[in-house]
Amino acid sequence: MDTLFQVAVALLTLSCRDLLALDFEGVLKHFRVAVPKKYRSEEAAKTLLHTAVAIKVKKLKRYEREYQVHKEQERQMEDPVQVLQKEKQRLMESNLRLERENDELAHELVASKIQLRRDLDSAEDRADALGKELQTTASSLAELEEEKKRLDTEVVQVKEMCRRELQSAEAEAQRKTTILAEYKQICSQLSQQLEREQRRNKESLGALRAQACECCAALVQRVGEGGPLAPGGDSGGPRPGPPDHDGDDPGAQLRQLELELAQTKLALVEAQCRNQDLTHQLSCASAELHASKNTWLHKTLSSIREVARKEPASPGTNPKEATGPSA
Repeated sequence: MDTLFQVAVALLTLSCRDLLALDFEGVLKHFRVAVPKKYRSEEAAKTLLHTAVAIKVKKLKRYEREYQVHKEQERQMEDPVQVLQKEKQRLMESNLRLERENDELAHELVASKIQLRRDLDSAEDRADALGKELQTTASSLAELEEEKKRLDTEVVQVKEMCRRELQSAEAEAQRKTTILAEYKQICSQLSQQLEREQRRNKESLGALRAQACECCAALVQRVGEGGPLAPGGDSGGPRPGPPDHDGDDPGAQLRQLELELAQTKLALVEAQCRNQDLTHQLSCASAELHASKNTWLHKTLSSIREVARKEPASPGTNPKEATGPSA
């Protein structure tokens, strides 16, 4: 307490000139603004502390006792009636003040009760809403869990179906590749057989030219050049009979060879057409398989089903059919 008094007296002492030159508002502003700024520095704070320590407060107790004695003398010199009236007035004022405070407290209590009731009602409503929302969320969560389980099951089934379809498509592609290789081999064999037949026909024609007579040689030459078979020779005479060393008709043999050659060429053309058809189907299947591996799951399933629908519609081919005409 003495320290605070010393600091206060030191502030008044150091600011005496400024305070004497200011009015009441200026004094308030001085203590509110100027004094905190002034003693913000370390040197000013040290000066204030030194001044406060230098102030003597030994006579403060004596002044307090003298003040108490003076107040007691004044109270004894007063009229008791006036003292009682003043005390009564003071008590009445205290009573009025307490009544006002009581009324204010009662009003605040009622207002607080009303506000608490409103808050309680609002909290109950919010609790009910949160309970309903919790129930809705719980039911939605259960439905979502069921949906998740169902989707997981469908995903597993779709993956298994996709795996089976991919295996089936790969097996079908492998089968078509094998069929294509077999058709290529058959075409190669047919080409070799055709070349052998052509060489054999040329050799037979050469042998017939060497063995036949002049008329038969001219006929053989005409057949070898691709001309029509005339009923007679060039001179219009009768057609000579076959030679004694061969009992078969040379024209019939040539026609038979031409027929076999035409059938072989026809089989070769059919094999080439089938080969082109299978190559086209294989490229389409490869493209569909590649697209099915790079698309989303739904597109994959749709493409596989489309391929599965298209496969039964395509005509089945048998590698042994191509060898029928040349048998």
